[in-house]
Amino acid sequence: MIEVLRGSWALLLGLTLIMLGNGMQGTLLGIRGGIEGFSPFEMSIVMSSYFVGFLLGSTFTPDLLRNVGHVRVFAALGSMISAVLVLYAVAPHWAAWAVMRVVIGFCFSGVYITSESWLNASSTNETRGQALSAYMMVQMIGIIAAQALMNVADPAGFVLFIIPSILVSVAFTPILLTAGQPPAFDKTKALSFVRLYRASPLGCVGMFLVGGIFAALWGMASVFGTTAGLSVGQISIFVGCIYAGGLVFQFPIGWASDRMDRRVLIMALSVIAAVAMLPAVFLELPFWALLPIAVISGGIANPLYSLLVAYTNDFLDNSDMAAASAGLLFINGLGAIGGPLITGWMMQAMGPGGFFLYIAVLMAMLAAYAGWRMTQRPALSSDQTGAFAPLSPTASALAVEAALGAAQEGGPQDTQHGTNTGPGGAPSAP
Repeated sequence: MIEVLRGSWALLLGLTLIMLGNGMQGTLLGIRGGIEGFSPFEMSIVMSSYFVGFLLGSTFTPDLLRNVGHVRVFAALGSMISAVLVLYAVAPHWAAWAVMRVVIGFCFSGVYITSESWLNASSTNETRGQALSAYMMVQMIGIIAAQALMNVADPAGFVLFIIPSILVSVAFTPILLTAGQPPAFDKTKALSFVRLYRASPLGCVGMFLVGGIFAALWGMASVFGTTAGLSVGQISIFVGCIYAGGLVFQFPIGWASDRMDRRVLIMALSVIAAVAMLPAVFLELPFWALLPIAVISGGIANPLYSLLVAYTNDFLDNSDMAAASAGLLFINGLGAIGGPLITGWMMQAMGPGGFFLYIAVLMAMLAAYAGWRMTQRPALSSDQTGAFAPLSPTASALAVEAALGAAQEGGPQDTQHGTNTGPGGAPSAP
């Protein structure tokens, strides 16, 4: 890990500052939207727009990098992010925010892809897994720390919009001044969704459902807090607990996933999450009772994402990893677009409890599908599966591909479903 930090400290520092800015904007918009009188459904359109932009960015950024170059793309996207973060306060209208969220989602997606390509290029086969772990940790730590910054000024003013703009602007300085030679981006062969689904039906369906769950947690948690009448401090603690749970639970769940049938673990975790949401659906709980529910929701939703990637990886050849990572992220993105929209509609129809009901229903659907899939395919033994690699759902397909490669190196297999022949080369763009 020391070697990873020595070679990538500037990049990781910059990413931490970027995540501080991104983590602030999501929570801040939910609170400011309530102050401006936007309805939960209007705010759901705003929040969903981010994932539209993120999906577009993951599709078009690789071509931009090949045609224009890493440094120019990185600087242009960073400048656009800083500008949009300030424009939120200048144009406080939900429709304008929705357009800005598409733009900023596109830009953040491009920033993640560019950063991850540099991080992968600076890593060796031996250190790539550690680099991915460090990358995941700085992402989660940045988002958690961002919630504390929500309390330094009045969300009805301009200061909380200026702070993330400054953080993002400053973040690009160490990265651009220390980044080495930009890595080459190669086109990858296509992997149809039909082939991906045949390789892992549970991976595809699960990624779609988890995309909807994570988008609701990421985009609508602050909207829930505003609708429920929580204070700014309470909302920041509530959102922070969601991501703290995701950071803490990744590793014990990862340990368990390498030692048992991953479908059983997926089903069990989904049932636990669905049941844990029910008290908040039917009862008006005090604030302190919401915190363990927040920890459980984030602590299960985030590792489920990594768990589904690991499960899909068990049925992939090395040559399919790049295309499969892009396909999985696209499926996840489609689910993410609908997540805030449905949550906002449910909250408008039945109040704050709709937030938890939506999560409970999707978790129950995932548990039911995982249980059914257990009757359709025999379980692989632990020596036939790759290792679990912790990932953040905010990562791009490049990080997912790198995680697939690192996981397969950690668990060589030779099964009827896929053959891992050894360490692969540096990841290429989706």
